[in-house]
Amino acid sequence: MAPYACDPAATKGRRHPEAPAPTRTDYQRDRDRIVHSTSFRRLVYKTQVFLNHEGDLFRTRLTHSLEVAQLGRSVARSLRINEDLVEAISLAHDLGHTPFGHAGQDALHACMTAYGGFEHNLQSLRVVDQLEERYPQYDGLNLTFETREGILKHCSRLNAQQLEAIEPGGVGARFLRREQPSLEAQLCNLADEIAYNAHDIDDGVRSGLLTLDQLQDVALFDQYRAAALAEYPDLANPQRQRRLLFEAIRRMLSAQVYDVIDATQAALARAAPPDVEAVRRSPPLVMFGDTMRTRSLELKQFLFKNLYRHPRVMETTARAQEVVRDLFAAYTASPQEMKAAFAEQALLDEGALRARAVADFIAGMTDRFATREHERLTGRRLFD
Repeated sequence: MAPYACDPAATKGRRHPEAPAPTRTDYQRDRDRIVHSTSFRRLVYKTQVFLNHEGDLFRTRLTHSLEVAQLGRSVARSLRINEDLVEAISLAHDLGHTPFGHAGQDALHACMTAYGGFEHNLQSLRVVDQLEERYPQYDGLNLTFETREGILKHCSRLNAQQLEAIEPGGVGARFLRREQPSLEAQLCNLADEIAYNAHDIDDGVRSGLLTLDQLQDVALFDQYRAAALAEYPDLANPQRQRRLLFEAIRRMLSAQVYDVIDATQAALARAAPPDVEAVRRSPPLVMFGDTMRTRSLELKQFLFKNLYRHPRVMETTARAQEVVRDLFAAYTASPQEMKAAFAEQALLDEGALRARAVADFIAGMTDRFATREHERLTGRRLFD
């Protein structure tokens, strides 16, 4: 590995000290704990863009996380940074996401406004630090500092101050010092963006909400659609449109990966960080080149306007938010309706402690469990 890579032998450690594993590095051990966690399994029934019941082939939070991990490892190998750490962060980065994707998060944040709000990155950290119950010695998964640092992608100053009070010099400190995370964490942030831009095109076309004709207005995509057609003219046949879509996305993904590698290698050459701590004190070093950054932003804006704000998506978004709001109100009024561990916590207090316990319970739900609970508690069925 390069000198600026995170070395598991030099980890900043775990919150609860443990003896090293005989056959695995600390980052490999983190990855394995994440894969075996309950919250990771739940991701298979959590929305990415399309609700879980809308089709078997649309991405879920689980398949999205696997795609992020694959892209991240590919780039990490070229940059000579730690692949295992990239994989661990990638697989854990969405563990705190609510049911129903961003619609669920927005609704839960609104419900929690008086109690500090709700943010899925912070909730992902809360999952691995507290909410997973697998070990007799401690709550959570007891992951290394470097994995936890990467999971906490965003954090408000207030939340960072609260984290710092609990864990001085811990994962909240960099937000107060305005420093960067490791290169591995920076890479996961960008791999996340690359993955969802690509697979949301695929899912959007599969759903019928986007068309290949519409996508000709997106320079980043259309460049590779045209190149695929030039090399394989038979892909113009209407019966081969899926192959054309896949080939264009494949080429677009490859181009973005190579662009990140080239731009990051150039940034590393300029900054020449001698170690991980120098990376943290530097400006962001994992990046797109200027042209690719502009085109990636154009693609994100296109998807926001034409897919995420499509009337069909917005209609299901409204129902999803209603489910979350109704669940929050029902559990706040009657905590005993939740599972025992959450109910016990909620019954200790009628204010912030109860609200946070309710938010933890709802955030951990899959789409289908939230839907069933809503029907049980309200007698109304909002999704078929």
